Amino acid sequence: MLELREITKRFGDVLANDHVNIRVEPGTIHAIVGENGAGKSTAMRIAYGFYTADSGEIVVEGEPRNIQTPHDAIRLGIGMVHQHFMLVDTMTVAENIVLGAEPGSAASIDLKKAAAEIRQLSDEFRLAVDPNALVQDLSVGQQQRVELLKALYRRARLLILDEPTAVLTPQEVEEFFAILRRMREQGKTVIIITHKLSEVLAISDDVTVMRDGRVVGRVKTKETNAAELARMMVGRDVLLRVEKPDAKPGAVVLGVKNLSVSVGEGERGVRDVSFDVRAGEIVGIAGVEGNGQTELIESLAGLVPASQVSGAVEFDGRDITRAGAREHYELGIAHVPEDRHRRGLLLDFDLAENSILGLHYRKPAVSVGPLLDLGGIRGRALEIIRDFDVRPANPDLPARALSGGNQQKLIIGREFEMRPKLLLVSQPTRGVDIGAIEFIHRKLVELRDEGCAILLVSAELEEVTSLSDRLLVIYHGRIVGEVDPKQTSQEEIGLMMTGGKKGSDG
Repeated sequence: MLELREITKRFGDVLANDHVNIRVEPGTIHAIVGENGAGKSTAMRIAYGFYTADSGEIVVEGEPRNIQTPHDAIRLGIGMVHQHFMLVDTMTVAENIVLGAEPGSAASIDLKKAAAEIRQLSDEFRLAVDPNALVQDLSVGQQQRVELLKALYRRARLLILDEPTAVLTPQEVEEFFAILRRMREQGKTVIIITHKLSEVLAISDDVTVMRDGRVVGRVKTKETNAAELARMMVGRDVLLRVEKPDAKPGAVVLGVKNLSVSVGEGERGVRDVSFDVRAGEIVGIAGVEGNGQTELIESLAGLVPASQVSGAVEFDGRDITRAGAREHYELGIAHVPEDRHRRGLLLDFDLAENSILGLHYRKPAVSVGPLLDLGGIRGRALEIIRDFDVRPANPDLPARALSGGNQQKLIIGREFEMRPKLLLVSQPTRGVDIGAIEFIHRKLVELRDEGCAILLVSAELEEVTSLSDRLLVIYHGRIVGEVDPKQTSQEEIGLMMTGGKKGSDG
């Protein structure tokens, strides 16, 4: 269906694709895996016409093709769904789907005809999407389906999906895979760019592995396993499970009592929540995204206006319910935000400047009066870059030049270097490759063992159960139960996450 032959692509001094050869058979689900920066997205964007290769050839259904733009790819039956959805929130599903391929004349767009065709496609692939719904009213999983419909509406026979499950809940992933299997049954070809090996093994027929811009292996999925794929991706054996000694909890560091956080007129994101986090333990919060986790962590980090918060929050016995983010930092509370672009980095600032965000007013960042100690800042950044393996190792690069996984390592390095008493961490490994996941997990356990109290939120159920010493389950802004993650199955936790059953403290 698609073949890339000897594809080479440079971005300045960076060799993103080095004589890449990928062959995708028709009617299959083909996974392309690799660490952040391995070149997998670049290769597929070349196939889709987003980038033009410096050299090499693209062959579609046996014919060499000159794909210069996405329009060229679409004409050949190739569609692509990007990791960050390209939808207009204020428009309907139908309007988003026909955007750029409007039916009817320029003077009169026939949206009724389009809606009927979209409904037919939705029924055919069991996507369950209402063409007349506003995109802003849809869940993330439903928006993913709109992106699929957009490609199907343009008659795509080959679908390229870039990190398609990065923002989906476990339940949505299962539904999404069922849709992909139906597409395969109906003759579609699917390429998935991902780093989630469990999902690769569950859904794909073939796997191409990339490392450092090159293809290092191609295997039949049924003939491989997670350990072998990880070894090919990283170039060494990778620990695929979290290994940690039993926690030795100390005194209560964070005490939350009857906390509520309002998000709008008469609407609450967090509802009457109470729990403790002790020194030397990781307390995890499991829940389907959108059930109050964001509001909870941001209120505990001092990022929510005091007028929206009620109840009490104590840190080391001190009331910090209405304290701001700067006071939290002063007390030794670090925060790794769920959205690294909105809350964690200034993308146009260099790595050195980003390494002191939130700490810029303190020594050693400040030398005399209002002046910054640029040498000290650069030295601190180099330490973080070295200790947390941030690549490229250049403190003068803007943060936007880094891959998502390396941006995450920079943020985690900055917060860990504070040696905090309390760490609030949301989605620590979102969009991060398997080698970096292993590294981040190890650092979290090390920090716990040094006596830090850690409150962890993750949409990855396997991650939050394997890292946590105690697990709280949140549903509709309430803590509906506390479980021992070593004694409770993921199925039972998943049921609690959807309000199906209450745990011991619910």
